[in-house]
Order: sequence, then structure tokens, then C-alpha cells
Amino acid sequence: MRQTLDFLLYDWLKVQDLGRRERFSEHSRETFDAVLDTCEKIAREKFAPFNRLADTEEPRFDGERVHLPKATHEALAAYVGSGMLAAAQDYEHGGMQLPCVVEMAANCFFSKASVSLGGYAMLTNGNANLLMAHGTDTQREVFAMNELSGRWFGTMCLSEPQAGSSLSDVATRAEPDTGGDGTAFEADPLGPRYRLTGNKMWISGGEHEITENIVHLVLAKIPGPDGKPLPGTKGISLFIVPKHLVDTQGQLTGERNDVALAGLNHKLGYRGTTNCLLNFGEGRQTPRGKKGAIGYLVGKPGEGLRQMFHMMNEARIGVGLGAVMLGYAGYEASLEYARQRPQGRPVTTAGIKDAARPQALIIEHADVKRMLLAQKSFVEGGLALELFCARLVDEQHTGSEDDVAAAKRLLEVLIPIAKSWPSEWCLEANSLAIQVLGGYGYTRDFPVEQYWRDNRLNMIHEGTHGIQALDLLGRKVVMDGGQALMALAARISDTAQRAGQVPGLAEAANELGAALAAVGGATKKAWSTGEPEAALANATPYLQAFGHTVLAWIWLDVALALDGRDDDFAHGKRAAQRYFFAYELPKIHAWLGVVARREALTREMQDAWF
Repeated sequence: MRQTLDFLLYDWLKVQDLGRRERFSEHSRETFDAVLDTCEKIAREKFAPFNRLADTEEPRFDGERVHLPKATHEALAAYVGSGMLAAAQDYEHGGMQLPCVVEMAANCFFSKASVSLGGYAMLTNGNANLLMAHGTDTQREVFAMNELSGRWFGTMCLSEPQAGSSLSDVATRAEPDTGGDGTAFEADPLGPRYRLTGNKMWISGGEHEITENIVHLVLAKIPGPDGKPLPGTKGISLFIVPKHLVDTQGQLTGERNDVALAGLNHKLGYRGTTNCLLNFGEGRQTPRGKKGAIGYLVGKPGEGLRQMFHMMNEARIGVGLGAVMLGYAGYEASLEYARQRPQGRPVTTAGIKDAARPQALIIEHADVKRMLLAQKSFVEGGLALELFCARLVDEQHTGSEDDVAAAKRLLEVLIPIAKSWPSEWCLEANSLAIQVLGGYGYTRDFPVEQYWRDNRLNMIHEGTHGIQALDLLGRKVVMDGGQALMALAARISDTAQRAGQVPGLAEAANELGAALAAVGGATKKAWSTGEPEAALANATPYLQAFGHTVLAWIWLDVALALDGRDDDFAHGKRAAQRYFFAYELPKIHAWLGVVARREALTREMQDAWF
């Protein structure tokens, strides 16, 4: 994997050139390599050996405390010690001012070694980044800085048992905290103080004793003058709710907040990360003399969802990257197995197998090569996609004015793909890895079944396929007169034009151009009647076709970066690119067919007919 990662970073994305920018001026390929080396070593020594342990000894709640294996604490202590929690932060905040693309690349090793152990860090980083962007100076100093140092970990609390992904139905209430005389504590140094009551479900990292405190970022609604919460998402606000109360110096006061673990969810995979149902304000604790979880408002009332999206977009790239690395781990395991497992014999010219001949290694069979090539094309293409999106984040933060605008448009349209495409197709890679191993694949003697179980959760994490599809077709490709889609089309066309001049890539360039035209045509036809219900009924097939077109573009662009190389590494990349164009890209026409004709079957299907 490291050879591919280095190629994508330095030969394709030219990440070393970022050192010319003021923010990254103290960095070079040498410093980037040092970070990658350190993270690779920690992941190999502290994470990978305990991935199975974290799966089999999943979190246990005894009614008072959550118990985790000692290895979990040690792995995360090593991660904290690496400084990666604050890697992209300013030097003055204890960071390294690393580019986002290098930070993401370094985190690849942890996701591949044990995605569930790495989950705590990913959430904490996103939580702290949100507070650095939207919190007050005091909130940044007290909460974000203690998270970035690894002293505390963080969560994001959105979903509720009755609401799921429908955030407009959030029922958690936040009412101004008052003293005995009814005076509101609006002037608390940590922020306007509220009391929260409600329940949050599916909260990863919601309870543990890895760190001395947990900082929950909680979405809740402040009641209006009539005492009722505002309907829809406009009434949602964001609150900092620490597990243990703290003072303005970031020291624990000794009081436990009114946040209680109601129970752990026992999941198919990702078992090393606690997943919780949290009750806020049920009265198990009475901080400052009364029930209700104390929370500090971030920003202004009603801005919660906008602020949370700051964290969610980062998390979506992180989820996509985690899906890629689980697929990559399965690919490498099945490749190693195929190179060692003898089974079957070649068919002779007479059409029979000679039992007297020695068995062939299964990697010599064409169908096994097909499955391995499919995995290679999915995971290496997915890795390139995620790194490209991370590189756009750097462009958005440090590029010229025109580059910033272009990067923002591209990210808008690519974020749903960055989250959803690897979650589907790198999961398929895990399924193929099991198939390569045959009966051994679904036993616990080999790791590929765990990789599949862990990866299956990524199709749901941070918004399901359906939600990403509605976002893409319903908003991203039509916003601002389709500017984001046109920006992407221009980039794809540029790659196709350059590839058309390269021997061996001209046919693929034409196929990519045809795919882009098909996506554009289907987009127009889907919206031709102006009826959202008709246009969006087939949003998921549209997402699949769009994603495959993006990955075909990524692969062709990567192939161009090989620049005439004639070694095994280059031949492997070209074979993966050829596979994707030969076996995967043609699928888009079936997906786009139902989109273009606004197929009504799923809308017309009735409950009773099932």
C-alpha cells in the first residue's frame, strides 16, 4: 500500500509543491514522509495486533462503567502521543500545520490496522475542528484544545431513537438555565448556559474511560415563546455538553453532568468503538443542585445544523477513507492467500484436466484474477478519490481566490461520492475477498470476514446512500444553475482530452467522454418536468452512475501520471484502470436509463403489493 500511497501523493497530486505556500512553508517531502513513517509504525505495532481482540472483546457495560480491553487504551495513547489529533492545526495551537491531504494519508494506516480503534480519534478531531471554527475563544481554549491534546475525547450527538436521520424531528430540548430567582445564566464564561433533556441514539464514543472527560456536541431545540420547539431544522441549536463539568481553566470541578448511558448497541462490526444510547437530563445526576444536562450554546440559536455540517463534511471524507482502507486490508489478505493456496489444475488443449499434474495456485485462475482486479480497481481508485478530495480541502484553505472558488464547487458535488462510493464498492471488494478465500473466507481463522462486517456499517455512517443520493441529485448538481456539475465536467473533459493524445488511452478517453455526456443528459431528463418527486425517485441509481463516472475519471487521470513507466507497479495500475473501464463503467447506462425516463415503479408501488 505504501508504494501506491506515495505515488498518489507525490507523482499524481504533487503534494510536495504545497511547501511553497506560506502555511506549509516549513514542510517538504521529507517531513511528510516522516509523519507517514511514524503513523505506519504505530498502526502496525499498536493497532493491527489488537484488531481481532477489539472485535471479540467488545465494550461491556456493567451498569456503572464501560469496560474496554487494555489494548484499546494503549493504542489510543500511542495515537495521542503521535500528535496526530492536532496535526492540521496552527503551530500556536500545538499543531503541525500539516496539509489535510497528508493528514488523511497518515490516518490511512490506522483505519487499515483497526478502524474501530481509530474511530475515537476521528470523532474527537472533527469535534475540535468544529469548535475551533465556531466556538468562542474560551470554548476553543477549554474544550477544543483539551481535545486536540488528547486529554479529552469528543462525540457528535445528532440522531434520536424516534428520528433517525430526520433531524427536523429532533426532540431534545434546551431551556435557559436559571437560578433560584429565575435569572438566566446567559453570561457564563463558557457560553450561554442551558439545561438539556432528551435522548440520543447511535452515539459512537459516547461513553468510555479512555480519557478523563468526554465532550459531547449535541443538537437540540430551544423552545419558542409559546414553550414549543420550532418545527423543522431552523430551530436546531448546537451545545457543548461535557460528561464532567469543568471550570474556565479546563479543570474538572468534581461534578458529573446529567448525561447517562442507557445502554450499548451491539453492532455487526466496528465493535471496538462504543456505540451508545445516551439520556440527557433524566435526573440521575443533579449538577449544580438540579436535574438537566448543562450545555453551553455554540454560536447563535438556530445555527446548530449549519455548524454541525462543518464536522459532518469532514466526517464524510473520513468515513469514505475508512471504507477504502477496510477494502484495502481485505484485498491484501486475499491477494496473499491466492498466491499461496494451490487448488485446481489448468485445462489442457483437449478440454480436460490432467489429475497427474501438480495443482495450480489459485492466482493463476482467470476468475480469481478477475476478483483481485476488481478489488484493486475499487480500493486504489477509492484511495485516489479520497486523497483528491482532501487535496481540494487544502486548495480551499490556502489557494488563490480563483482556486478557492473552484475547489469549493468541486467539493460540493464530490462529497456525496467521497462518502458513498467507497462505502458500497469497497464493501464489494471485501465480499470478493471472502470469495477468493472460499470456505475459509467466512471463518474467523482469517480476517476478511471481520473487514466485511466492519465495512458494512459505512453504508449507514454519516448519511445513508439514499440521503447522499438525494443530496447529489436534489441539490448539488442543480445548485447555482449547475455550476458545481459544470466545474466537475470541465475537469473530466480536460483529463479525457489529455488522455486522447496518449497511445493506449485514447479509447478510454472516448468512453469517459460518452459517460460524462450520459450523466449530463440523464440529469436534464430527470428534472425536465420540474417535479422533485419524479426526478428523485431514482436518485440512488443516479448516485451509482455518477460515482462510477467520477472513478473512471480518477483512474484515467492516475494512468496519465504513470508517464511511460514500464515496471510491474505501472502495469498493475494500468490493468486496474483497464478493468474499471471494461467491467464497471458500462454499468452506468443501465442505472441512468431509469433516471432519464423517470421510471415510476418505486413511486407507484403500494404497500399491499409486497
